[in-house]
Amino acid sequence: MADRHRIVAELGRPETAAETSARKAESSRVYRSSQTVRGLLAALLVTLAVVAVVVLITPRGDFKSAPAIDVSAVAGDAASAYGRTVIVPEVPAGWRVNSAEVSGQQVTTWTIVYATAEATGFLRVAQGFDADPAWDARLLAGAGADGTVRIDGIEWTRYAISNPSAATSIDYAIGTVAGPDRILIYGATDARTAAVAAAGLTHQITALRKEKP
Repeated sequence: MADRHRIVAELGRPETAAETSARKAESSRVYRSSQTVRGLLAALLVTLAVVAVVVLITPRGDFKSAPAIDVSAVAGDAASAYGRTVIVPEVPAGWRVNSAEVSGQQVTTWTIVYATAEATGFLRVAQGFDADPAWDARLLAGAGADGTVRIDGIEWTRYAISNPSAATSIDYAIGTVAGPDRILIYGATDARTAAVAAAGLTHQITALRKEKP
């Protein structure tokens, strides 16, 4: 009953029932608001604690890039396995080897894939063991011969790429015969870059041509 007749200093009189109800409602609102803020702070502290625990227990170490491929070593293994000479071109130091492997079904093929100095360029050097002329077309999505180019004394067939940069990602291709095998240099590359790889194979191609069948 005393609360109903509470005298409010600002009013200088007892507050009315409506004023009492409004005062209590405001008090409840302020209380609920403070509880909400406390809840948010508590949730934030819990989240920060969980993050701290995850950071502490997550193993950390030095992330190292994949080791460089020793093309000569892989080629040596392939040569021993297949009993034949396997080519490895001399290329600029800035070229990175992405892969070097023997694969193929119809024709066993030794392939080295280089990421060249160009930002998005790549180049394949492929050696088809005892390959027939159709091997070139199969690897080049049906591209046909389009003249020849002479590089470091070796004559290479240049292929007409009808739709460069399509799904095959082939912009340029050249090929030649090396003894019983066929050699292709092709990829998302240009004539100048392909010529660098071709010149790096001159001595090996010459040697293969001199080998007895």
